[in-house]
Amino acid sequence: MTRSTRERIVDEALRLFAERGYSATSVAEIEAASGLSPGAGGLYRHFRSKYEVLAAAINEHAARTRAQIAETLAEMSAIDPSVAVEERLAHLCKAGLAKVREESELTRVFFRDLSQFPELVAIVREGLLQPMFDAITTWFRAQPEYAGADLDWPAIGAVLGGAVVHYRLFEETVGEPPGRAERDRFVASWVRLALGLLPRPVVQTIG
Repeated sequence: MTRSTRERIVDEALRLFAERGYSATSVAEIEAASGLSPGAGGLYRHFRSKYEVLAAAINEHAARTRAQIAETLAEMSAIDPSVAVEERLAHLCKAGLAKVREESELTRVFFRDLSQFPELVAIVREGLLQPMFDAITTWFRAQPEYAGADLDWPAIGAVLGGAVVHYRLFEETVGEPPGRAERDRFVASWVRLALGLLPRPVVQTIG
């Protein structure tokens, strides 16, 4: 699908903010990257300021995240319960890794620039991060194997979700995975830890 001018501005601005930083990116550079005449004011036909472009990017990513989480939970709820719990857990972990990877540009902007915009930090927290942790809690509570587990699921979601987020952030910032554990090993270990929460032991079939 062809992106609208407004969509191009938001996408290219976020890319430039991630690469160069918010303060170091000019409106003219955003216009040029978006296919507009740099310095001609084309951006201002859609946004009142560079800040408004940043805010739009964050709000749109938050809205998309909420929709994606709802869709992912629906898809995972439709998985036949006869599918091994290990396989379902691996699917959950991989979905989380994919989502964090998708938000890599926004993540770089978040850590580099958003401390000066606490209102935008709140949107990232409530619109992207917390929904991801809540989704993990929702998923575990819906699985029949965990029905008898009397656990602090929000805290468990923080631990397991935090591991997924940290794995991708470490790769982004350091250039290699934490502990040099490639993705498949990380997923397998994440599943093993999650299996330890089961109220009844199961035969582990993961490698």
